[in-house]
Amino acid sequence: MNKTFSTLAAAAVLMASTAIAPALAQTTNPATPASPAAPADPAMGGNAAAPATSDTSADMAAGSGSYLTEQSETQISANDYIGKPVYNSADESIGDVNDLILETEGGIVAAVIGVGGFLGIGEKDVAVPMDLITMSRDTETNDVRLTTTETAESLEAAPEFMTLDDQQAAADSAATDASTTSATGTAPMPDTNATTPPTTQPNN
Repeated sequence: MNKTFSTLAAAAVLMASTAIAPALAQTTNPATPASPAAPADPAMGGNAAAPATSDTSADMAAGSGSYLTEQSETQISANDYIGKPVYNSADESIGDVNDLILETEGGIVAAVIGVGGFLGIGEKDVAVPMDLITMSRDTETNDVRLTTTETAESLEAAPEFMTLDDQQAAADSAATDASTTSATGTAPMPDTNATTPPTTQPNN
């Protein structure tokens, strides 16, 4: 009987300690609250700025007016160039602008003008530096006119402009041609001048 009673008492103590331990762990040494941020110094101009996150930066950019909402008179749209004819000093169209080349840091480097050919067939792209092209705008109609001091002959004689895609395609084509030539090879031709030894006929 005493053995059963002592076993029950030990079990009760074990259960009580298990139930009380989490409560004690939660009540001892509570975390110290973070100290509030120091008030901003009025002499420094008001509230202290919180560190900006990427979302905050985007919101600030939108709120600061950094996005354009309308084109100004000093700004030019790419559509003012692309597809427009370019005229020489004799007021003759010498080609149309097919593309604009921009630097990664910004700024237009050249206008790609398609010259020669007929209805786009046989046309060659020439990248003309922007300082050789003048743009004027009609203030009443907003029509754009592009002129250059270059001639049709000088552009047709100029080297063709190749984009990165054009350069890659040319390199791939050259590599394919080289591998095809090395793979097929050319078999040596038989020497027609070589003399063959005479054959001996058996005597009958």
